[in-house]
Amino acid sequence: MSDAEFYDAMHEMIFRLGDNHSRYFSPEEARTQDEAFTEGINYAGIGVYTSTVPDRRLVTLIGVFPGSPAEQAGLRLHDNILAVDGVPVVDENGVKQELLPGPAGTTINLTVQTPGENPRDVTITREEVSGPLPIDYRVLTTASGKRIGYIFLLAFNDSSVGQQVGAALQEMANSGPLDGIILDQRFNTGGRSDVLAETLAYFTNGTGGYFINRQGQFPIDISGMDITGSQTVPLVALVGPGSVSFGEVFPGILKDLGRAYLIGETTNGNVELLYTHNFSDGSRALLAEGTFRPFTNPNQNWEETGIIPDLTVASNWDQVTTLSDPAIQAALQYFDSQ
Repeated sequence: MSDAEFYDAMHEMIFRLGDNHSRYFSPEEARTQDEAFTEGINYAGIGVYTSTVPDRRLVTLIGVFPGSPAEQAGLRLHDNILAVDGVPVVDENGVKQELLPGPAGTTINLTVQTPGENPRDVTITREEVSGPLPIDYRVLTTASGKRIGYIFLLAFNDSSVGQQVGAALQEMANSGPLDGIILDQRFNTGGRSDVLAETLAYFTNGTGGYFINRQGQFPIDISGMDITGSQTVPLVALVGPGSVSFGEVFPGILKDLGRAYLIGETTNGNVELLYTHNFSDGSRALLAEGTFRPFTNPNQNWEETGIIPDLTVASNWDQVTTLSDPAIQAALQYFDSQ
């Protein structure tokens, strides 16, 4: 049996487990995964995270690195990239083409469209991009004048996330106390349990729930810390199908403990815990060997149902801006009603 045949057989064996979460990675695939989940990032490109919209043949921006070529060119969250040097960034089969990364110093021409505006051409020179996972935050104002902090969290796979959230809370409160906070989890793909607990600690305290496997159940203990009233300020978490794994557990815990009102769409329903098994040839298996149960309502099975929001509001990220986003507008209206 050749190496390629062995890797194909391993893929098939893990697939037959049928849990929809366990995965096998060949050595090359494992290296690619390592690059995607490395602490921070270091590569040559324009400095963005994107989400593919196959039916519209575009990628939409869900993360922009501070100081990156993309930010310097005026690209922002919700902007859509349609083409690179005239080549569609998503092919006719709905597959994203890797056209944005490339050697530092090379120039590319992007066809960019901000929702509600006409497409425009943007010329960008690729650079070496490095730094921690970008976190977008800002202060929004309700119709009645309430000051609402907005924090967009992409993942919990970078140890700097908790520190960045704390700094964002402090900076937003420097110009006046916040009357509420929106925690946008709609593209949060999860990450590490320690980063999850550290970030939750700004908003709640105590036991958040239990990780359960064959060895027993293990509490997620949250050591609360207050940043300018973050432990008591009203919270809204925005959720949707792109909220996955700890990206679901985070808002789920806040809802279960009575700390957050959830707006959006039902989450992915993927809260099984994956354990990593590395092999000597460089390949890797991620096996679902546990799950999560909430503290207040332990009979709820989020793996089966996903996290169901308190208020269902659909919104297409690639077709709205931050200020016209129906979910954000619903959150602002909620704070005004309190």
